[in-house]
Amino acid sequence: MTYSMTAFARDGIEAEWGAAAWELRTVNHRFLDVSLRLPEEFRSLEPRARERITARIRRGKVEGSLRLRSVAEGRSGFVVNVQVLERLLAAMRQVERRHVSRGAVPAGHRGKKPRSLARPTSLEVLAWPGVLAPPEFDRESASEAVLALLDRALTSLVAAREREGRKLGALIEERCHEVAETAARVRTALPEIRTRHRARLLARLDEAGVDLDPSRFAQEAVLFANRTDVAEELDRLDAHVAEVRRVLASQAPIGRRLDFLMQELQREANTLGSKSADSSVSGASVDLKVLIEQMREQVQNLE
Repeated sequence: MTYSMTAFARDGIEAEWGAAAWELRTVNHRFLDVSLRLPEEFRSLEPRARERITARIRRGKVEGSLRLRSVAEGRSGFVVNVQVLERLLAAMRQVERRHVSRGAVPAGHRGKKPRSLARPTSLEVLAWPGVLAPPEFDRESASEAVLALLDRALTSLVAAREREGRKLGALIEERCHEVAETAARVRTALPEIRTRHRARLLARLDEAGVDLDPSRFAQEAVLFANRTDVAEELDRLDAHVAEVRRVLASQAPIGRRLDFLMQELQREANTLGSKSADSSVSGASVDLKVLIEQMREQVQNLE
C-alpha cells in the first residue's frame, strides 16, 4: 500500500462536558516526528495519544492539536470555590485589623480617625486566582471520548494519505513505463548503432588512404564495442524498474527504499550517457535523467 506523507484531517464532538476537536496534519520528514498540543485538562493523555498515532503512521512529521470550546459550557458556567473564597476573605480581614491596630494616621492629622483600606469589589474578588473554577466533570469518560475522537481523526488522516499515495504511485508507475520504453528503444537500436559506427570508420580509413589489416580492424572494432556497450546498464535499468514496481505494491513503508532505487537508476542513466557513442543514446540518457528526477520528486512525498 502506498501512502503519502502529506495530509490533513479534522473531527470533533459535543458532549455534556463541552466540545472538542482534533486537527491532524502530516508533512514530509525523514523519520516519524510527532508533536502534540493539548489543553491543560487533557495534558495527561499525551502518552496514550502519541501511542495511537505511532501505531497508525510510520513516517512523516505529525502535528496534532486538541481544541476545547469550554468544558463548562454544557453545564452551569463557572462556580465559586467557597474554600478559596473564605481563605481570601479571612486574609483580607486580617490585613484590615493590622492596618487599624497600627493607627494608620498621617503626620499632622492627630485626632482624626485612621484611614480605612479600600475594600475590593465583588468582581475583583472573583478575579482572584482559584475563586472561580469550572464545574467538575467526569474526566475519565471525557478522556475516553477524546481518545475515541482521535482514533476517528486518525482513520480519516490515514485514508487521505492512502488516496494521495495512490495518485503518487500511479505517477511513478507511468514514469517507470517510460523508462522501460526508453531502455527498450536503445536496446533495439544497438545493432544499428554498431553497424553505422563500423561504416563510418571504414569510410574515414578509405578517405585517408589507410590500408588497415582486417584482423587489426576487427580487433579495434571489438575494443570500441566493449567501451561503448551499454547492454549491462540497460539490464540494470530494467531490474531497477521491476524493483520499483514491486516496492510500490508492498505493504511496508516504501519511501526510503524507493529513494535508494532512484539513486541507482540515476547512476545507470549517467553511465549510459558517458559510454554513448551515438547521439540517439545520448538523447536517451537525458530523457532517462528527466524521468528519474520526476520520480524522485514524487518519492520524497511517500511514507
